[in-house]
Amino acid sequence: MAHLLLPLGLAAAALAGCSKDDSSPARIQPTGSKPSYAPTIDDQMQAVIEQFVAFNDPALPTLSARQARMAHSVTDAVNTLLAKNGRVLPSPNSTVSQRVLPAGYTAGSAPDGVPVRIYTPLNAAGALPGIVYLHGGGWVIGSLNVYEPSAQALAERTGAVVVSVDYRLASETMNKFPAAHEDAYAAYKWVRDNAASIGINPAKIAIAGESAGGNMAAAVCILARERGLALPIHELLVYPVADNNLNTASYQQYANAVPLNKANIVYFTGLYFTTPADGDNRLISLVDVADLKGLPPTTIIAAEIDPLQTEGKSLADKLTAAGVSTTYQLYPGTTHEFFGTYSVVPPARDAQDFAATRLKAAFQ
Repeated sequence: MAHLLLPLGLAAAALAGCSKDDSSPARIQPTGSKPSYAPTIDDQMQAVIEQFVAFNDPALPTLSARQARMAHSVTDAVNTLLAKNGRVLPSPNSTVSQRVLPAGYTAGSAPDGVPVRIYTPLNAAGALPGIVYLHGGGWVIGSLNVYEPSAQALAERTGAVVVSVDYRLASETMNKFPAAHEDAYAAYKWVRDNAASIGINPAKIAIAGESAGGNMAAAVCILARERGLALPIHELLVYPVADNNLNTASYQQYANAVPLNKANIVYFTGLYFTTPADGDNRLISLVDVADLKGLPPTTIIAAEIDPLQTEGKSLADKLTAAGVSTTYQLYPGTTHEFFGTYSVVPPARDAQDFAATRLKAAFQ
């Protein structure tokens, strides 16, 4: 298929805490040949994927939901590579606190409350912009810890308070659709209702998410519009789930990709959906069911080597057709989950810079 490549126009940033001259540490290199499904993969991205594969975890579809949540993550691969190469990351430039939303904060949210982790830039003064961040993991895996690199980077690069949401995860019998979506909405409403108490300017709240979290970020905007709640001023969607079609061009080309492949998506949706019909709900099928009119200005970041590539571009086109100001950026050589790998993968640093630039412009 023809790749949907757009010019990046972004200079690679230096590794956090390192200078931009030749004294910077050499990039971590892969050890094997490029995988057959990804002949264009970036070298450092390949090194991360090699380490991820080296954990030799069982395939997710062979595991229970509980077991799947114990499997290694791409973040584990990054941290292992850093340790093997003697790299030490600088101390975070934010303080971290945790809270739990009141039980049943909104009608559909968790009856025992939704935990959130709050990242506040150091030396913050006055009310700051805010970002509600929703992690990925197919509504089944993922956690605040696994996706902390993304949340931390957004806080540090934008100067905003980031509220990362620990929404309910699906299992064989619990937390089916739309449980995670309703927790995400509840967290967004809570941030709006309590902005002053957590140092956020209520006029400058954005929403962001990766993968399933990107889907939920858009869904929160739809629910807010339907329920009469003020919308975010911007939505950042990083390789979002946006359709219920597993036969798109990128699903066919990257059906066996790592870390996300078609079998994993079937596994995730099989656990989160009560019936296959849930996949045709407006909150899942953003591309062909949802009414996208009136949604906030949107930034979509996409990975090349990703089954979700096609639907991300389709969503950008549908948003534009609906009159929503939309910017789409695809990063060649990257895989799903690349956004949080910036301590090793240069294109991920570019993507973080691009996301921060778009969000800071929205906060002006």
